[in-house]
Amino acid sequence: MRPENWHFTEDLDEFLTRAGDFLRSRPALHTVPLTVTDALRRRGPHIYGSEAPRFGVLDDGTVRAALLHTPPFHLHVTPLTDREADALAARLADLDHPVPGLSARQETAEAFVAAWRRRTGTSATLRKHQRLYRLAELTVPRPRPEGRVRIAGPEDRELLIRWKGEFDTDIEHTTGGDRAEWADARIAHGGVTLWETPDGTPVSLAGVTPEIAGQVRIAPVYTPAALRGRGYAGAATAEVSRAAREAGVSEILLFTDLDNPTSNGLYQRIGYRPVADFAVWRFGD
Repeated sequence: MRPENWHFTEDLDEFLTRAGDFLRSRPALHTVPLTVTDALRRRGPHIYGSEAPRFGVLDDGTVRAALLHTPPFHLHVTPLTDREADALAARLADLDHPVPGLSARQETAEAFVAAWRRRTGTSATLRKHQRLYRLAELTVPRPRPEGRVRIAGPEDRELLIRWKGEFDTDIEHTTGGDRAEWADARIAHGGVTLWETPDGTPVSLAGVTPEIAGQVRIAPVYTPAALRGRGYAGAATAEVSRAAREAGVSEILLFTDLDNPTSNGLYQRIGYRPVADFAVWRFGD
Protein backbone atom coordinates (compact mmCIF):
# COMPACT_ATOMS: atom_id res chain seq x y z
CA MET A 1 0.00 0.00 0.00
CA ARG A 2 1.54 3.31 -1.12
CA PRO A 3 1.24 6.61 0.75
CA GLU A 4 -0.01 8.33 -2.42
CA ASN A 5 -3.09 6.10 -2.34
CA TRP A 6 -4.30 8.34 0.50
CA HIS A 7 -6.27 11.29 -0.95
CA PHE A 8 -7.26 14.31 1.17
CA THR A 9 -9.87 17.03 0.76
CA GLU A 10 -11.72 19.70 2.72
CA ASP A 11 -14.80 19.22 0.52
CA LEU A 12 -17.41 17.19 2.40
CA ASP A 13 -19.45 16.43 -0.72
CA GLU A 14 -16.37 15.17 -2.53
CA PHE A 15 -15.49 12.97 0.42
CA LEU A 16 -18.97 11.47 0.71
CA THR A 17 -19.17 10.89 -3.05
CA ARG A 18 -15.97 8.91 -2.85
CA ALA A 19 -16.34 7.20 0.53
CA GLY A 20 -20.08 7.23 1.28
CA ASP A 21 -20.82 3.70 0.08
CA PHE A 22 -17.80 2.39 1.95
CA LEU A 23 -18.92 4.03 5.20
CA ARG A 24 -22.44 2.69 4.81
CA SER A 25 -21.15 -0.83 4.18
CA ARG A 26 -20.26 -1.28 7.89
CA PRO A 27 -22.51 1.15 9.77
CA ALA A 28 -21.59 -0.11 13.26
CA LEU A 29 -17.81 0.13 12.91
CA HIS A 30 -18.17 3.37 10.92
CA THR A 31 -20.65 5.02 13.29
CA VAL A 32 -18.34 7.95 14.13
CA PRO A 33 -17.61 9.11 10.55
CA LEU A 34 -21.23 8.50 9.58
CA THR A 35 -22.66 10.59 12.40
CA VAL A 36 -19.98 13.30 12.31
CA THR A 37 -20.29 13.86 8.56
CA ASP A 38 -24.07 13.88 8.88
CA ALA A 39 -23.77 16.56 11.58
CA LEU A 40 -21.43 18.60 9.37
CA ARG A 41 -23.87 18.33 6.48
CA ARG A 42 -26.84 19.34 8.63
CA ARG A 43 -25.25 22.03 10.79
CA GLY A 44 -22.30 23.42 8.85
CA PRO A 45 -18.53 22.91 8.70
CA HIS A 46 -17.57 24.79 11.88
CA ILE A 47 -19.71 23.08 14.51
CA TYR A 48 -16.65 21.54 16.14
CA GLY A 49 -14.24 24.46 15.81
CA SER A 50 -13.09 27.36 13.65
CA GLU A 51 -10.73 25.28 11.50
CA ALA A 52 -12.11 23.54 8.43
CA PRO A 53 -12.57 19.78 8.73
CA ARG A 54 -10.36 17.57 6.61
CA PHE A 55 -11.17 14.18 5.15
CA GLY A 56 -9.10 11.34 3.76
CA VAL A 57 -9.78 8.28 1.62
CA LEU A 58 -7.51 5.31 0.99
CA ASP A 59 -8.27 4.37 -2.59
CA ASP A 60 -6.19 2.10 -4.80
CA GLY A 61 -9.07 1.58 -7.21
CA THR A 62 -11.22 0.34 -4.32
CA VAL A 63 -11.96 2.43 -1.25
CA ARG A 64 -10.33 0.65 1.68
CA ALA A 65 -10.44 3.18 4.53
CA ALA A 66 -11.50 6.69 5.46
CA LEU A 67 -10.28 9.39 7.82
CA LEU A 68 -11.82 12.52 9.25
CA HIS A 69 -10.26 15.32 11.25
CA THR A 70 -12.41 18.01 12.86
CA PRO A 71 -9.92 20.26 14.70
CA PRO A 72 -9.33 20.64 17.59
CA PHE A 73 -10.32 16.99 18.00
CA HIS A 74 -8.16 13.97 17.22
CA LEU A 75 -8.12 12.23 13.88
CA HIS A 76 -10.56 9.37 13.54
CA VAL A 77 -9.73 6.59 11.09
CA THR A 78 -11.59 3.44 10.08
CA PRO A 79 -9.88 0.04 10.52
CA LEU A 80 -6.50 -0.35 8.79
CA THR A 81 -3.99 -3.10 8.23
CA ASP A 82 -0.46 -2.51 9.49
CA ARG A 83 0.68 -1.62 5.95
CA GLU A 84 -2.21 0.80 5.49
CA ALA A 85 -1.47 2.46 8.84
CA ASP A 86 2.18 2.87 7.86
CA ALA A 87 1.18 4.41 4.52
CA LEU A 88 -1.11 6.85 6.33
CA ALA A 89 1.66 7.87 8.73
CA ALA A 90 4.01 8.43 5.81
CA ARG A 91 1.45 10.49 3.89
CA LEU A 92 0.56 12.68 6.87
CA ALA A 93 4.22 13.24 7.67
CA ASP A 94 4.96 14.19 4.04
CA LEU A 95 2.07 16.66 4.08
CA ASP A 96 3.13 18.03 7.48
CA HIS A 97 -0.47 17.57 8.57
CA PRO A 98 -0.92 18.26 12.30
CA VAL A 99 -1.80 15.10 14.19
CA PRO A 100 -2.74 15.98 17.80
CA GLY A 101 -4.00 12.48 18.45
CA LEU A 102 -5.84 9.51 17.04
CA SER A 103 -9.06 7.63 17.74
CA ALA A 104 -9.44 4.25 16.06
CA ARG A 105 -10.14 0.59 16.58
CA GLN A 106 -7.55 -0.69 19.02
CA GLU A 107 -5.45 -2.70 16.56
CA THR A 108 -5.45 0.15 14.06
CA ALA A 109 -4.51 2.68 16.71
CA GLU A 110 -1.57 0.58 17.87
CA ALA A 111 -0.30 0.14 14.31
CA PHE A 112 -0.56 3.84 13.51
CA VAL A 113 1.03 4.94 16.80
CA ALA A 114 4.02 2.67 16.12
CA ALA A 115 4.35 4.00 12.56
CA TRP A 116 3.97 7.64 13.63
CA ARG A 117 6.57 7.29 16.36
CA ARG A 118 8.96 5.61 13.94
CA ARG A 119 8.56 8.29 11.28
CA THR A 120 8.36 11.43 13.43
CA GLY A 121 9.83 10.58 16.82
CA THR A 122 6.74 12.05 18.44
CA SER A 123 5.79 10.84 21.90
CA ALA A 124 2.38 9.23 22.37
CA THR A 125 0.15 8.76 25.40
CA LEU A 126 -2.80 6.40 25.65
CA ARG A 127 -5.72 8.51 26.85
CA LYS A 128 -8.68 6.17 26.82
CA HIS A 129 -9.84 2.65 26.11
CA GLN A 130 -13.37 2.51 24.73
CA ARG A 131 -15.75 -0.29 23.82
CA LEU A 132 -18.40 -0.04 21.13
CA TYR A 133 -21.62 -1.86 21.96
CA ARG A 134 -24.73 -2.67 19.92
CA LEU A 135 -28.17 -3.39 21.31
CA ALA A 136 -29.25 -7.04 21.14
CA GLU A 137 -32.36 -7.88 23.18
CA LEU A 138 -33.51 -4.92 25.23
CA THR A 139 -34.03 -5.56 28.94
CA VAL A 140 -35.50 -2.74 31.00
CA PRO A 141 -33.43 -2.43 34.20
CA ARG A 142 -35.08 -3.28 37.51
CA PRO A 143 -36.02 -1.82 39.86
CA ARG A 144 -37.31 0.97 37.70
CA PRO A 145 -37.05 4.37 39.40
CA GLU A 146 -40.16 6.41 39.93
CA GLY A 147 -40.75 8.92 37.19
CA ARG A 148 -41.15 9.11 33.43
CA VAL A 149 -39.41 10.19 30.26
CA ARG A 150 -40.10 13.07 27.94
CA ILE A 151 -38.35 14.58 24.94
CA ALA A 152 -36.43 17.75 25.77
CA GLY A 153 -37.90 20.91 24.26
CA PRO A 154 -36.98 24.59 23.95
CA GLU A 155 -37.86 25.16 27.60
CA ASP A 156 -34.97 22.81 28.52
CA ARG A 157 -32.31 24.65 26.52
CA GLU A 158 -30.41 26.14 29.46
CA LEU A 159 -30.50 22.83 31.30
CA LEU A 160 -29.05 21.00 28.30
CA ILE A 161 -26.29 23.57 27.90
CA ARG A 162 -25.36 23.28 31.56
CA TRP A 163 -25.48 19.48 31.67
CA LYS A 164 -23.48 19.18 28.44
CA GLY A 165 -20.79 21.34 30.02
CA GLU A 166 -20.76 19.19 33.15
CA PHE A 167 -20.62 16.03 31.05
CA ASP A 168 -17.68 17.37 29.04
CA THR A 169 -15.87 18.22 32.27
CA ASP A 170 -16.52 14.73 33.66
CA ILE A 171 -14.94 13.05 30.64
CA GLU A 172 -12.15 15.66 30.38
CA HIS A 173 -13.54 16.77 27.04
CA THR A 174 -12.21 20.33 27.13
CA THR A 175 -12.99 21.09 23.48
CA GLY A 176 -16.69 20.47 23.62
CA GLY A 177 -17.66 22.89 20.86
CA ASP A 178 -20.52 25.36 21.06
CA ARG A 179 -22.81 23.81 23.65
CA ALA A 180 -25.67 26.19 22.91
CA GLU A 181 -25.54 25.19 19.24
CA TRP A 182 -25.42 21.54 20.31
CA ALA A 183 -28.49 22.01 22.50
CA ASP A 184 -30.41 23.77 19.72
CA ALA A 185 -29.56 21.02 17.22
CA ARG A 186 -30.58 18.23 19.60
CA ILE A 187 -33.84 19.95 20.49
CA ALA A 188 -34.61 20.45 16.79
CA HIS A 189 -34.50 16.73 16.02
CA GLY A 190 -35.79 15.44 19.35
CA GLY A 191 -32.35 14.10 20.19
CA VAL A 192 -32.40 14.31 24.00
CA THR A 193 -34.67 12.35 26.32
CA LEU A 194 -34.99 13.44 29.94
CA TRP A 195 -35.91 11.24 32.88
CA GLU A 196 -37.88 13.26 35.38
CA THR A 197 -39.18 12.51 38.83
CA PRO A 198 -42.94 12.37 39.54
CA ASP A 199 -42.92 16.08 40.41
CA GLY A 200 -41.47 16.93 36.97
CA THR A 201 -37.84 17.55 37.97
CA PRO A 202 -35.32 16.43 35.28
CA VAL A 203 -32.68 14.16 36.85
CA SER A 204 -30.92 12.49 33.89
CA LEU A 205 -30.59 12.67 30.13
CA ALA A 206 -29.84 10.30 27.27
CA GLY A 207 -29.05 11.70 23.86
CA VAL A 208 -29.26 10.03 20.47
CA THR A 209 -27.82 10.97 17.08
CA PRO A 210 -30.03 11.26 14.00
CA GLU A 211 -30.40 8.02 12.07
CA ILE A 212 -28.05 7.55 9.14
CA ALA A 213 -27.28 4.32 7.29
CA GLY A 214 -29.67 2.48 9.60
CA GLN A 215 -27.71 3.31 12.76
CA VAL A 216 -27.95 5.71 15.69
CA ARG A 217 -25.59 6.19 18.60
CA ILE A 218 -26.72 6.84 22.16
CA ALA A 219 -24.71 9.82 23.44
CA PRO A 220 -24.32 11.49 25.78
CA VAL A 221 -25.78 9.84 28.87
CA TYR A 222 -25.52 12.08 31.92
CA THR A 223 -26.80 12.29 35.49
CA PRO A 224 -25.57 15.03 37.87
CA ALA A 225 -23.17 13.61 40.46
CA ALA A 226 -25.52 14.16 43.40
CA LEU A 227 -28.27 12.11 41.71
CA ARG A 228 -26.28 9.07 40.61
CA GLY A 229 -26.82 5.54 41.82
CA ARG A 230 -30.61 5.74 41.67
CA GLY A 231 -31.20 4.08 38.29
CA TYR A 232 -32.04 7.24 36.37
CA ALA A 233 -29.40 6.84 33.63
CA GLY A 234 -30.29 3.22 33.01
CA ALA A 235 -33.99 4.02 32.78
CA ALA A 236 -33.39 6.91 30.37
CA THR A 237 -31.03 4.85 28.20
CA ALA A 238 -33.47 1.95 28.04
CA GLU A 239 -36.30 4.27 26.96
CA VAL A 240 -34.19 5.90 24.23
CA SER A 241 -33.10 2.46 23.03
CA ARG A 242 -36.69 1.23 22.99
CA ALA A 243 -37.85 4.24 21.00
CA ALA A 244 -35.08 3.75 18.42
CA ARG A 245 -35.93 0.08 18.04
CA GLU A 246 -39.65 0.82 17.66
CA ALA A 247 -38.75 3.38 14.98
CA GLY A 248 -37.11 0.58 13.00
CA VAL A 249 -33.45 1.51 13.52
CA SER A 250 -31.25 -1.47 12.62
CA GLU A 251 -28.15 -0.66 14.67
CA ILE A 252 -28.45 1.02 18.08
CA LEU A 253 -24.94 1.72 19.34
CA LEU A 254 -23.04 3.33 22.18
CA PHE A 255 -19.47 3.76 23.40
CA THR A 256 -18.27 3.26 26.94
CA ASP A 257 -15.04 4.05 28.74
CA LEU A 258 -13.57 0.68 29.73
CA ASP A 259 -12.20 2.27 32.89
CA ASN A 260 -15.77 2.75 34.11
CA PRO A 261 -17.08 -0.67 35.19
CA THR A 262 -20.37 0.80 36.38
CA SER A 263 -21.47 2.03 32.96
CA ASN A 264 -20.16 -1.09 31.19
CA GLY A 265 -22.13 -3.31 33.55
CA LEU A 266 -25.25 -1.20 33.24
CA TYR A 267 -25.35 -1.23 29.44
CA GLN A 268 -24.77 -4.96 29.30
CA ARG A 269 -27.67 -5.52 31.69
CA ILE A 270 -29.87 -3.44 29.39
CA GLY A 271 -28.94 -5.70 26.48
CA TYR A 272 -25.92 -4.12 24.80
CA ARG A 273 -23.23 -6.49 23.50
CA PRO A 274 -19.59 -5.73 22.55
CA VAL A 275 -18.70 -4.97 18.92
CA ALA A 276 -15.09 -3.78 19.07
CA ASP A 277 -12.58 -2.01 21.29
CA PHE A 278 -11.22 1.42 20.41
CA ALA A 279 -8.28 3.45 21.71
CA VAL A 280 -7.68 7.19 21.92
CA TRP A 281 -4.06 8.38 21.80
CA ARG A 282 -2.57 11.84 22.22
CA PHE A 283 0.68 12.85 20.50
CA GLY A 284 3.27 15.23 21.90
CA ASP A 285 3.72 16.42 25.46
